[in-house]
Amino acid sequence: MVRVEGRQGASHLTVARSTDGATNWRIDRSPTMTPLSGEHPEEVWGIEDPRIVWLPDLERYAITYTAYSRNGPLVALAMTSDFKTFDRHGPITAPEDKDASLFPRRFDGRWCLVHRPVPTTPGSKANMWLSFSPDLKHWGDHMVLMEARDGSAWDAGKIGLSPPPLETDEGWLVVYHGVRNTASGAIYRIGLALLDLDDPRRVIRRATDWVFGPTEPYEFAGDIPNVVFSCGMVADAGSGELRMYYGAADTRIGLATANTGELLDWLRISAA
Repeated sequence: MVRVEGRQGASHLTVARSTDGATNWRIDRSPTMTPLSGEHPEEVWGIEDPRIVWLPDLERYAITYTAYSRNGPLVALAMTSDFKTFDRHGPITAPEDKDASLFPRRFDGRWCLVHRPVPTTPGSKANMWLSFSPDLKHWGDHMVLMEARDGSAWDAGKIGLSPPPLETDEGWLVVYHGVRNTASGAIYRIGLALLDLDDPRRVIRRATDWVFGPTEPYEFAGDIPNVVFSCGMVADAGSGELRMYYGAADTRIGLATANTGELLDWLRISAA
């Protein structure tokens, strides 16, 4: 699902399909999932940033997405089995909150959500949080998972989840974005962390360096320059290839590939 901004300014989501995930994309002729501000006022200014997770327990895909309400962005949830019809569950967080994804399985009977609330207190940082729910509706046990760093770090401005967490033999691989504010504006880059398989509250490793950042002309120039921002990736269990789809300067969609094992090796060396 890709975010498309219409000429009126609001965004919707449209499905794009490919047999190999890289070429010959078939894009739906009309918007697949549009804002329904009449039934869902939280979507009045558009929807974007879908993160898709298959939930085996429910045999459905869960889509956490950003809905732009009059009071700011918040996290909303929708379910689908065919990407043609969608069951909207409405907001699951209050504004301002975004960069959210479910884990694909429960922990001690509860669902777990990664998200990024933004504090209103001056000087506070936008960090990554976890929340837990027995039913995907009522959320509690909120806690900070990872904090934005200080000073000149590449992720000192704010951090947030990129694609949904990926389960590996070593733990949950978390690909997250970090923002550094400079005299020329913000730079969005991507880093890695690893969470415990059975207890996602425990951060095993977090790299000090960024692993992927804007280097190409189409990543430097666009609606919002100097940005690489991913909401989805696909792992091939057989080959170990990891495909990350990302927005480039909020204007184009790019594809970057890596090897999952090599990323875990790099994270082991680069972790603080």
